[in-house]
Amino acid sequence: MSAPTRAHTADLPDGELRALRHFLDQAFDGDFSDDDWDHTLGGLHVLAHAGDELVGHASVVQRRLVHGGKAIRTGYVEAVAVRSDSRGRGLGAEIMKVVGELVRSAYDLGGLGAGERAARLYARHGWLRWAGPTWTISPEGPVRTEADDGGVYVLPTPTSPALELSAPIACDWRPGDVW
Repeated sequence: MSAPTRAHTADLPDGELRALRHFLDQAFDGDFSDDDWDHTLGGLHVLAHAGDELVGHASVVQRRLVHGGKAIRTGYVEAVAVRSDSRGRGLGAEIMKVVGELVRSAYDLGGLGAGERAARLYARHGWLRWAGPTWTISPEGPVRTEADDGGVYVLPTPTSPALELSAPIACDWRPGDVW
């Protein structure tokens, strides 16, 4: 297995994008929507291959998170996946190491939404669970997202503002899962 590579969405040929979508559909057991796909695009992809086959992925896209009255330029992590037969071998950790490097070098904060299954992986790489209430800034104004409380993680960077992890945080609105 080779070291993870980086590529911007614009640099991925159509065939590779189709293969990536197929990979993510399989990795998420069919629970990967068109909105999830849209959220994955437009940023940098971290890709892991075994030979010619894609076995791992994460993308980092720019978003704005609002905390303490400030909009924070955030590298938001999407579509973290490792092919089922490649799990448990440290590939997710390799991918998240590269993701962390990208976020720390280019953004004021890292952010992601995750379930309990992935929490330990993220914590080992310096991601902190947000303990405060979550919101989205929708076209109609602020909307509380209680279902996402406890599932949002942030990665402080050298340029991060002071963070109060028990205070409210909001994300910019988008269709599908906002976090």
